[in-house]
Amino acid sequence: MDSTLALVVLVVVVALIFDYINGFHDAANSIATVVSTRVLSPGKAVIWAAFFNFVAAFVFGTAVAKTIGSGMVDITVVTSSVILAGLFGAIVWDLFTWYVGLPTSSSHALIGGYAGAAVAKVGMVALIPSGWTKTLIFIVLAPGFGFVLGFVLMVAVYWVCRNTAPSRVDRYFRKLQLVSAAAYSLGHGGNDAQKTMGIIAGALYAGGYLSEFRIPFWVVLAAHAAISLGTLAGGWRIIYTMGSKITRLQPVGGFAAETAGAISLFTATAMGVPVSTTHTITGAIIGVGSTRRLSAVRWGIAGQIVWAWILTIPAAAGIAAVTFYILAAIGVP
Repeated sequence: MDSTLALVVLVVVVALIFDYINGFHDAANSIATVVSTRVLSPGKAVIWAAFFNFVAAFVFGTAVAKTIGSGMVDITVVTSSVILAGLFGAIVWDLFTWYVGLPTSSSHALIGGYAGAAVAKVGMVALIPSGWTKTLIFIVLAPGFGFVLGFVLMVAVYWVCRNTAPSRVDRYFRKLQLVSAAAYSLGHGGNDAQKTMGIIAGALYAGGYLSEFRIPFWVVLAAHAAISLGTLAGGWRIIYTMGSKITRLQPVGGFAAETAGAISLFTATAMGVPVSTTHTITGAIIGVGSTRRLSAVRWGIAGQIVWAWILTIPAAAGIAAVTFYILAAIGVP
């Protein structure tokens, strides 16, 4: 195996490791509500979520992967060292925030790391403004959209069920929450797995193994398999934060939050926008909690999460930039 091929293989392996970490870091996004409402046990919930994470490979296209791979960073400046450094920055930030139990965005950690390494190599000219504008706008829109949809859906459910006995409502929505959890997991896999596909395709293109930038189907399957296995491992610290620290949910609230999140993710994925599944579901949960009363949301915890969101891109970028300089110093191309 020549050195170029060996380096590309290393990049692909590290990218899939990131995808696996993304899965267990973001498992909370898919299952926190269904676990906290006790509709499913944690073990059954992760199996349910992982299955639909993988099924998403056959439902969505690769528009998000193309945005990540060639729409945010100039593909002509991308090398194996840029991608390795970007992945390392994302992995370190993901593991740190997982350890402290903060539901930050693996997606934004990845694009932050990728950009930080590229900027370390050639400066700000490495970034493609149009791709970044769309993504940065959705950093604000994703949780806002999730909040509004969660609030509206919860109010609508309250109105429709206003004359129904609470026990019957609970029984119905325990079943419906299985559907909403499946839909959200489908959206999560559809958007998040594509980000790693874009990085792997970038590595293959940079190494000369693709004549044009595209997403081979084996890359699609590998990325979805990795994120599904990561989801099976679970991220229990974050599940606790998402499922009970922000606000207390009943099955009806879990259904509204997951449905709002799924609608948001389906829309963004169709548009080719790499959004944060974490931001989206957190906004939806807060929106649902706010229908009871504003004090039902633990705004102190929500504030800590927002600060972690703000820091994610620059923190991952900084780690990636330092890593790139180290790799360049030891001669990694």
